[in-house]
Amino acid sequence: MSSAGTRLLYPNVQHRFALVARRAGLVARSERCRPRLHDFRHSFAVRTITTWYAADFDIGPRLPVLATFLGHKDPRSTYWYLTATPELLALAAARLEQAGRDAR
Repeated sequence: MSSAGTRLLYPNVQHRFALVARRAGLVARSERCRPRLHDFRHSFAVRTITTWYAADFDIGPRLPVLATFLGHKDPRSTYWYLTATPELLALAAARLEQAGRDAR
């Protein structure tokens, strides 16, 4: 939100992000491999799910909350933002193993 209380315009935000990224020393390896503002959505989604797993939350009922926060109408659109990081996979595997032990 701007200081005037209006929504931010994406081209302006993108321009500022590019300036900040350049000043931070983040450089594009190519046009297809460059720092992108949109990547923060992916990081946010994965970190949120990882945090929920680590806190032993039931993920299913929370996915609509994450989807809404990301501006999606339903969680199926959010799944594209989830990347199988080693931390997330380890937590998911541990939960699956525990569920297997509990079922015995």
